[in-house]
Formats: sequence, structure tokens, C-alpha cells
Amino acid sequence: MKRVFFGCIAAILVCVWVGVASAEYKKTMKLASALPMDHPYMVGSKKFADLIKDRTGGRIVIKLYPSNQLGKGEREMTEGIQQGAIDLLITSTGPLGGFCPSINILDFPFLFRDFEHVDRVLDGSIGRRLLDDFEKADIKGLAFWENGFRHLTNNRVAVRNVGDAKGLKIRTMENKVHLAAWKAAGLNPTPMAWGEVYTALQQKVIDGQENPVAVFYSSKFWEVQKHFSLTQHVYSPSPLLMSKKTFYAMPKDDQALFVKTALEVAKFQRKINRDAEEAKLKEIAAKGVAVVRNVDKESFRKAMAPVYGAFSDQFSRADIEAIMNAR
Repeated sequence: MKRVFFGCIAAILVCVWVGVASAEYKKTMKLASALPMDHPYMVGSKKFADLIKDRTGGRIVIKLYPSNQLGKGEREMTEGIQQGAIDLLITSTGPLGGFCPSINILDFPFLFRDFEHVDRVLDGSIGRRLLDDFEKADIKGLAFWENGFRHLTNNRVAVRNVGDAKGLKIRTMENKVHLAAWKAAGLNPTPMAWGEVYTALQQKVIDGQENPVAVFYSSKFWEVQKHFSLTQHVYSPSPLLMSKKTFYAMPKDDQALFVKTALEVAKFQRKINRDAEEAKLKEIAAKGVAVVRNVDKESFRKAMAPVYGAFSDQFSRADIEAIMNAR
């Protein structure tokens, strides 16, 4: 009986200690991104920061640093997360394979059918396992937000099928899967830090790039690109990452709050990104960009298919099929 009594007292004391620790924990955090404040990345980030501030009674304040303010690109800022110099980062998966190789499984071309398929995978056990893998790199994966389905743009030709695109020199992310896919399709992919892309397009160092609608729009690429082809060749998720040092320095109830809030904002961030896409495409067309909607996606799918075999030693066919067949 005494053992039960003292056990209960100990449990109460632990709860009181955690509560006091949470009440005493205060921190101002930095959240970084490569993209500007009007991009859905940062709209979601502001929502996240506002909720965290409100739910902690102002104990935790998150300051936003868009447009590569805290680094030259996503790779450099991810290193900042590892080191604890940056607390939070919303990023594409492009450069993350060097930190967490398993994440590159999401970068295979034509892996996802539609947004419903995306949500089923990323919000399920597969998505959580991939986020948890970041722990090995001293990074905490909180949730999957999104960049969206990627499309090909260029300054030379209206691309309606993979044959039209052959020979184009395009900027890609520093991602082995993406590079292999574009080479298989007959293009000349060139990895380049995001901060250099607009100037490279303007000076015609490269012919084009590939990104979701929101990135093209927020970057004002209509000033340096003439053709926008809705290839929808890769879906680009965007993990919200946190420094492992920062995450585990917080009391456990604050840790749980950050994960819960990140997942909640994920639904909000994806929705605003998707809802705005058609309106942005119309604005892009109004700016003088020729938007090609009737793209022969099957020609791209067939041309890029060899990339699955090229990475068979890194990613199991069973894992790929589990994603493809998610219902």
C-alpha cells in the first residue's frame, strides 16, 4: 500500500515538475526558408508561429527569415539546423538526401497519382517513418508540408512531349534522383543553388527550370521564361524540420505541442497551396507566358522509367510499391 502511495506522489511530483519546467521555458526561435513571404511556405510558417506563440502564452516566439536570409540555399540552411544555428526550416526535399538518404524515395518521377494519394502516404505510417529517419542526422522531422507537383518551364520551346524538351539545359535541385530522371529524358540537368537561378535564367546560362506553380509565381519567373508546361513529373513535399538540439531542449509537453501544431498547419498549408494554383496559372498566362496544359505526360513517364532501376540498390521495390499502391 505504501509503495502505491509513494508511487502516486512521485507521479504527481513529475507532473508538477514538467508543468513548472514548461512555464519557465522561454525562447525566441528562428524559422528559415529559401522562398519569399508570399509563398505558401511562409504563409504556413506565419500560421505556425502565431499558433505556437498563442498556445505557449508568448513563452515561445518564432521569428521568420524568408528568401535565404539565413543561408545561401536549402543545403546550407539544413546544415544550420544540424548545428543548432537555425531552429526551424521549411524546405524542399531536393538537398536532403545528403542528410537523410531515405527521403529521396519521394523524389521518383510519377510516384504519386494526385493530391489525395499524396496525403494518404505522407500522413500515414510511411510519412512518419521517413520523418523519424531525420533523427540520425541530428534533425527532428515535425511534419510534411508541401511545395506541390513540379512542372517544366523554359525560354526556348513550347514543350508538349518529352521529344520537345530534348537538349534543354535546365536547373535542377542537388538531387541524384532528379538528375538521373532528366538525363534519361534527354535533357541537360544542371544542379544550382536556388539563389542563383533567376540570374542564370535572365542571362540565359540555362534554358529553364522545374518547380511547382507557386514557386514560379512568387519568384516572378514570367520575367525570364516564356513557356510553362504542366508536366506534373514529380511531387515535391516540404518537410518542416527542427534542430534536434532545440527540440530536445524543450520540455516534453512543448515537444508534443510542436509536433501537433506542425501536423495541424500541414493541412492548412497544403490547402492554401492547392486552392490558389489555378488562379496563379491564369495570372502567369496573363503575364505573357504560354501555359501548355495538354502535355503528353506518358512520354515523360516512359523516358524517366529507367531511374527506378538505377536506384534499386538504394530503395527497395517493396517500399516503392507500398507508396504507389497506397489506397
